[in-house]
Amino acid sequence: MINIIVAFPKKENAESIKKILSRSGFSVDAVATTGSKALQFANSLDGGIVICNYRFVDMMYTELYGYLPKNFQMLLVASQNICNEREINDLMCLAMPLKVHELVHTLEMMSHSIIRQRKKSREHPKARSEADQKLLNQAKRLLMVRNHMTEEEAHRYIQKRSMDNGTGLVETAQMVMGLLNQ
Repeated sequence: MINIIVAFPKKENAESIKKILSRSGFSVDAVATTGSKALQFANSLDGGIVICNYRFVDMMYTELYGYLPKNFQMLLVASQNICNEREINDLMCLAMPLKVHELVHTLEMMSHSIIRQRKKSREHPKARSEADQKLLNQAKRLLMVRNHMTEEEAHRYIQKRSMDNGTGLVETAQMVMGLLNQ
């Protein structure tokens, strides 16, 4: 599920867009009338899309874009002139008057893009810190010495226990070290 924040200076405009999106199958997580409120919502969510106007009482869309967490994309809704002359090319822009089907199709496209990015980031495992890698290697060595396992067998053992217990490899390696060092 993609988090959506609708941010417009006029609350009735934001609520109208929220209704359109709800009827189209999207769930809107928050409605904001200021840039700072939109940022507050964005910082409490785990990525998504901010649909906004170009100007708020407290900031312009460029400032909002600059402060957004990296896992958020922006959809700017503004006049044709502002869309053509926008300062940031790395955001989507829809010209007013807003057409419902354009809004829905653009959000679907942006949602698919975010989902693809999330899948790609999951495919690349996070690098372990040196301390975590050292602990994992110590646990494997201990299993190799005490239980006469190969390194591959020791790694598979820790992996299997990790999956069975629903814990991470490093946490499982800590448990192995604790149990075998008694």
